[in-house]
Amino acid sequence: MDVSFSYFLDAMAGSPVLVITLLLTLGVIFVNGWTDAPNAIATCVTTRCLPARTAILMSAAFNFLGVFVMTQINSSVASTISNMVDFGDNTQEALVALCAALISIVVYSVAASVFGIPTSESHSLIAGISGAAIAIQGGVGGINGAEWVKVLYGLVLSLALGFITGWVICRLITILCRNMERRSANRFFGGAQIVGAAAMSFMHGAQDGQKFIGVLFLGIAFCNGQNSVSGMEIPVWLMLLCSIVMGLGTSVGGEKIIKSVGMDMVKLERYQGFSADLAGAFCLLLSSVFGIPVSTTHTKTSAIMGVGAVKRITAINFNVVKDMMLTWIFTFPGCGIISYVMARIFMAVF
Repeated sequence: MDVSFSYFLDAMAGSPVLVITLLLTLGVIFVNGWTDAPNAIATCVTTRCLPARTAILMSAAFNFLGVFVMTQINSSVASTISNMVDFGDNTQEALVALCAALISIVVYSVAASVFGIPTSESHSLIAGISGAAIAIQGGVGGINGAEWVKVLYGLVLSLALGFITGWVICRLITILCRNMERRSANRFFGGAQIVGAAAMSFMHGAQDGQKFIGVLFLGIAFCNGQNSVSGMEIPVWLMLLCSIVMGLGTSVGGEKIIKSVGMDMVKLERYQGFSADLAGAFCLLLSSVFGIPVSTTHTKTSAIMGVGAVKRITAINFNVVKDMMLTWIFTFPGCGIISYVMARIFMAVF
């Protein structure tokens, strides 16, 4: 399959649907960098290791590197997203359905915000392409169960493993550093937390960037008459494009999100912030290596709760846990149904 940049430009000139798919995908990547990436640096800012603007710019740089570097080393998350559904042999119809899936993410996100339902772009993406695949195939035959089950693994990883890893790392640090002088400990963990925040930003790019690279790559394949991307290598220009857009989205800001995650959920000291960052980055690395798509927000949130539980279980704001559960309950069926309906309408109209 021709995946050169020149071919892509020619393909867009002859396919308005591909242009819409590109714009929607890049738009969602931008919003993801804007809204999700600040979670990676929330603890670093609220423990006063870095000013908000400096941390945001650092996060933007490492989000860019995470998308670009990790996709070249191991693109298994992108492959999982691309292969978890089957849009059939009619590639033109498949491209229209994929476009409908992306629009459904926007529609669901707006509707969810109106009703106060928490959302996850990662889960919306998975639900959206699944609903479109069911619509175009006329049943669940459009779902690749072997790949989709990784989403279920991701739910466990983002919650259970994030919490446990956060608790274990924080507990170990508490034991190992119990005799350290407080001022020295704060100085050491201040520097360590900057490194941890950079690692979290890198892994956020590696996870979330790859999800949307997989979708855009699938769109290019459809436009080229291919109904699958199996065995094909993601082009460097596509990695660069998506990583630049995510970096730009991150640089826009997200200070309100930083306050919500870093301050409202659990009051953290520097060693606790470092523990949460290290735990979150480890869980994201593990899931990326095995091609498991997870929510970076939920992974970091769970790690923070695990860290807070070391001191006392009442230190956790369980309203956050409720929001995570509501995301899972509403996003998969809600976005999936909207995508199904829109895909059917789009296929009938176009």
